[in-house]
Amino acid sequence: MADELEVKELDQVVVRFSGDSGDGMQLAGNIFSTVSATVGNSISTFPDYPADIRAPQGSLTGVSGFQVHIGAGKVYTPGDLCDVLVAMNAAALKTQLKYAKPDATIIIDTDAFQESDLKKAAFATEDPLAELGVDPDRVIAANITQMVKDCLADTGMDSKSILKCRNMFALGLVCWLFSRDLDIAYNFLKEKFAKKPGVAEANIKVIQAGYDYGHNTHSSAANVYRIESKTKEPGRYMDITGNKATAYGFIAAAEKAGLKLYLGSYPITPATDVLHELSKHKSLGVTTVQCEDEIAGCASSVGAAFAGALAVTSTSGPGICLKSEAMNLAVIMELPLVVLDVQRGGPATGLPTKSEQTDLLQVLFGRNGESPMPVLAATSPTDCFDAAYQASKIALEHMTPVVLLTDAFVANGSGAFKLPNLAEYPAINPPYVPEEMKGTWTPYMRAENGTRYWAVPGREGFEHILGGLEKDNKTGAISTNPENHDLMTRLRQQKIDNIEVPDLEVLGDADDAELLIVGFGGTYGHLRAAMDELRAKGNKVAMTHFKFINPLPKNAAAVLTKYKKVVVAEQNMGQLAAFLRMKVDGFVPYQFNEVKGQPFVVNELVENFEGIIKK
Repeated sequence: MADELEVKELDQVVVRFSGDSGDGMQLAGNIFSTVSATVGNSISTFPDYPADIRAPQGSLTGVSGFQVHIGAGKVYTPGDLCDVLVAMNAAALKTQLKYAKPDATIIIDTDAFQESDLKKAAFATEDPLAELGVDPDRVIAANITQMVKDCLADTGMDSKSILKCRNMFALGLVCWLFSRDLDIAYNFLKEKFAKKPGVAEANIKVIQAGYDYGHNTHSSAANVYRIESKTKEPGRYMDITGNKATAYGFIAAAEKAGLKLYLGSYPITPATDVLHELSKHKSLGVTTVQCEDEIAGCASSVGAAFAGALAVTSTSGPGICLKSEAMNLAVIMELPLVVLDVQRGGPATGLPTKSEQTDLLQVLFGRNGESPMPVLAATSPTDCFDAAYQASKIALEHMTPVVLLTDAFVANGSGAFKLPNLAEYPAINPPYVPEEMKGTWTPYMRAENGTRYWAVPGREGFEHILGGLEKDNKTGAISTNPENHDLMTRLRQQKIDNIEVPDLEVLGDADDAELLIVGFGGTYGHLRAAMDELRAKGNKVAMTHFKFINPLPKNAAAVLTKYKKVVVAEQNMGQLAAFLRMKVDGFVPYQFNEVKGQPFVVNELVENFEGIIKK
């Protein structure tokens, strides 16, 4: 009986599911993280997709991974190395073993380690465990494929459909290892396959078979583990990806502002899920249009903004270059537009499924003319909700396009999300032109904070024309007057400078740190974990993180120049560091830069930062 085993309490654990891109590793990982989030564990996930559209089955380049870090307390990253590695075939074991701890438990499907499988995975011998130096006592070797076939033999399913359920057996086994409640997984599958109840029932049957296998054989040299929640606040929780949280944030902002939401987009990895998610919510006043190209997507959103909607356009990587002309149209017309850039590996097509922070200078300066634009960067998958809301609020209240940066790591990753109370969120008040200005109003009249008034079409007496040519500040007519152009350029810049953003918060040893760690966007969790580890070793370390990049927080210069040593860590060649040097006199930081398409490794950060402290 499983309850005769010792049940060990753990504070945290990392599990990595891996197999062919068609083996359903993302689904298995999503269900396990959902089960964990629902019971109150803190989670952080990292889906690691292959770059190939469809690599040959069993090949080394076609391996898909999903890593989930669950904890009793707060966890900030998906973890450097995993405690449990699920390898559904030989190629998965060979490519993913480097992500496992030396004492990790490894689950393999022995049916996928036949001679042909070993050949595809470029093994030189018939004993892959010995070849890789893996202790067999750490391995749960089960003939998963055959057991799944036996489990579903009486269902009438064809062979191909049966094999698609192998991932659920591995999930059931992992759920047994960590004493997870299968009812939550069952409900997930019933909802996902609501239109295919037979598929749902087959998967449920296989999950139970995997759980029973662990229960009946006491699989592995390990014990059953339990991770109790220690930090859960009362409320309703869900496991949410960054892209879905972003979509929900836009919906919430439109609801708060009393506006329709419009998304003009063109499909591109890894931003497409936002288009997919928003397209499901027509009942909430959401309109989505899949346009013929990137500039059309952005231009259609500019039109929607002129018409009075909360207008959004979404893209990734190369798409932000293509949208730049239409983004500049929104700048000179001074219309509210949110441009979502889910950063990926570049340049050009680059690494479509991998993550970088390499678009920062592009969104700050990559347009012709003086083209000031607010820039925000979401710090985690769950923070994407707030970031989308805040970006929308700034766009609508200051009549400006706003860039919201996420990245593939944040967008595809997930966390435990406490469903928010929208009543607690700040109001969104667009600067509609007052009725008493009828007859005297012209298109570029401004409120006290420099924001252009918004005259939504349909209001009698406020008819007007906007366009891409420079306009006269007083009349709104086309103007090539030198002094007027200089004035309008300065007014557009001043409007951005007047935006109020929160001050930087300094974490850790804020008063006497030997080193200040600085980052932006999706690296927050890794840098926070590195700071915590350094402080646990007795170092005096502080950290500050930029969510609002343009305009900079008012206390940015004071924070950055307070400490003797500062390191700016980012997943590019130094773009934030360059921007901060430009904005803050005398700021000369150390830099930590990687452009690998993968998240930071906390241990590498700690080692590098320790070296800076000792200099």
